Parts: sequence; structure tokens; C-alpha cells
Amino acid sequence: MVGHEESAACAPVTLRLRPGSALALVGPNGAGKSTLLHTLVGLLPPLEGTALYAGEPVDERRASFRRDVAQVLDDDAFFPSLTGREHLLLTARGHGVEDADEVVAAELATFGIEDRADVLPSQLSSGQRRRLALAAAFVRPARLLVLDEPERRLDTGMRTALAERVATERDGGLAVLFASHDAAFLRTVVDEALLLSDDECRLLPPEEAATAMTGAGD
Repeated sequence: MVGHEESAACAPVTLRLRPGSALALVGPNGAGKSTLLHTLVGLLPPLEGTALYAGEPVDERRASFRRDVAQVLDDDAFFPSLTGREHLLLTARGHGVEDADEVVAAELATFGIEDRADVLPSQLSSGQRRRLALAAAFVRPARLLVLDEPERRLDTGMRTALAERVATERDGGLAVLFASHDAAFLRTVVDEALLLSDDECRLLPPEEAATAMTGAGD
């Protein structure tokens, strides 16, 4: 069970995510999607039960967990004194990426921010910071990718490209867990979705989940 200060955010949740699979969390604003994501990556303690990764309780301070899990939960997880390029290079090199300069340059181009790569994050627009945060998740290897509303502040073309990219990474063995309000993104990426509510959290096939999330907004 997840929530804040003994107040549950949604009904109890039981889920398992295997390599090469993708699960979306869906539901209206306030359904608990972000709270559940933060709990599953160790940023919030569960109210009841246990979050496990590779059979061990989640501890986001553990080096092995940080090595395996790439996450984009907000757009402000940057070193304020580093440019976007420097941040990506630090991330890539810290995870042992060979040819880090080339990898970073490719991701900057993919996310359309190469012309703003050498300014501080504070000088970027909110949409550009979102793209930089997403690029940081892809400049490094990972076994699990966790995203909170990855479509947020992206134009339609970039949303489509990102969904296709995530689906390709999933097909290559990456496990993907994300919260979303974008039905098209969900249809492209997921195997199934977990609909959160106060009464019951239940798994749905993609098309049924896309229908259920129409008009939802977390």
C-alpha cells in the first residue's frame, strides 16, 4: 500500500514487471500514479508491504540499484552549475559508457536540443528541460526504465518518436514502468496497464486501458 503520512493514495497494489515488458499506470489526477512510482523506486516508503527489485528490498542508495534503474520523475534533477551536455556526459561516463561524447551528441540530436546543449538547465524552457531529462535516461545502460508522464511538454512528433524508442528498448529486453495520460503512447508501448482507484487497482489490456483513461488527467 502506498501513500503519505498513513493516508493511502489508492487501493493496495500487487504487480510484477519482467525484463522485456512494459506496464503503464493510468487513472485520473490524484489517483496515486506518481506516489506509486516514487514508492517503487525507493523515494517514498510503502505504508504496508514491500517493494522488491531483483528479489531484494528497494534501496535507491544502493549502487547496484542506481546502476540498473534509469528514471525520469521530474525535470529538475540537474546539477545547476553544469550545462546540459556536461550533465549528460557525467551521467554517461559515470555508467561506464564508451565513446560518451558520441553517445551524448546522438541523444542531444534525437531529442532536438543540440543547439541548446551548452547552456545551463536554468536557461532552458520547460519543454527543453523535459527533453534533457529524457535524454539522460538514454545515455546510460539500464535494466529498468521508470517514467512519470513521459509525454509531458512534448509535441506530437516527439511523443510519437519517444513511444517508438521506448517500445524498441522494451523489445531489446528493457523493463519499462511509466505513468501516462496519453492513449497513443500507451498503445505503442505497453503489454498491459494498471488502472488505479480507491476501490480496486486492476490490470487491463492496452485498448481497454486507453478507453478508461480518456478524460483522465496526476
